[in-house]
Amino acid sequence: MLAGCSRAPEPYRQESYAFGTRVELAIAGVPEASARRAAALVLADLDHLHRALHPWQAGSPLVAVNAALAAGRPARVGPEIAELVALSQDYARRADGLFDPAIGALVQLWGFHADTYAPAAPPPAKLAELVAARPRMSDVTLAGDTLASANPAVQLDFGGIAKGWALDRARDTLKQAGVASALVNIGGNVLAVGRKPDGARWTVGLMAPRGAGAMATLALEDGEAVGTSGDYQRYFELAGRRHCHLIDPRDGGTDCALQAATVVAPPGARAGAISDAASKPVYFAGPARALHYARRFGVRDVLLVDGRGAVWLSAALAARLAWLPPRPAAIHTLNDTP
Repeated sequence: MLAGCSRAPEPYRQESYAFGTRVELAIAGVPEASARRAAALVLADLDHLHRALHPWQAGSPLVAVNAALAAGRPARVGPEIAELVALSQDYARRADGLFDPAIGALVQLWGFHADTYAPAAPPPAKLAELVAARPRMSDVTLAGDTLASANPAVQLDFGGIAKGWALDRARDTLKQAGVASALVNIGGNVLAVGRKPDGARWTVGLMAPRGAGAMATLALEDGEAVGTSGDYQRYFELAGRRHCHLIDPRDGGTDCALQAATVVAPPGARAGAISDAASKPVYFAGPARALHYARRFGVRDVLLVDGRGAVWLSAALAARLAWLPPRPAAIHTLNDTP
């Protein structure tokens, strides 16, 4: 995502790294010293979450939880994991399982629990065994701070929601620090806080998955969040096929039929989490059913880029975008089928 500029004084900007991706903060309307303090609070929280939710790093609380689940034992969890479990169960139901953080074992089997990815497919028998075990968030029970599952195949990986959920926390932290104007970007998941001091909206660029920059810009309203799922950041190629980290819970596949799916969540306490989670069922459903699942999350603004590079988008989002040259050769309107 690209933050737009206006003639107003430049915002204070700071970059960092969390959740395996780049973090960008733009804070406006407060003195630089105040912006620095607010940014430090946000980045400290992101660093904490990165360590608490890391799915494979030794010493991570989530690794300990998953070890207990695999052994059939209950596990004590902190408030962050407990909240993500509750949200994920709700969102998995809305998504008919097309978003489901219980499939961490499948993510690991495909080699994506690593900083680099070897171009190798998992053993077919092991993949079939895991898919047949059907690990789902509905297998998980949470009573107070105790998490349990009767299905030992359940392994939690919150990579499909954590960045968006962290956006909501960052927004709350900024507001508590007296910041009323900011743009937060965590690896392409973006949330707008207020408007710029001159009244202009924060503007982001929607990236072309196979291009070198943005294909369109979008001005965000206060509290809106943008989430994108795509095949172009974490992937490997094997025998001429691209395999990405977006794993279909239905069959354990990584076929990456789409290049990208982007949704814009309306303002709300969970706008960031919704934008992140909702992009997964929209991605897997494809043009035929994308709006069906978007509607379940209260989302109207949807854009897909299919495997050939053609763009599919909702009428609501089409009315808001400003295309940049070169304009996509094929642009289609998504049908709102129930």
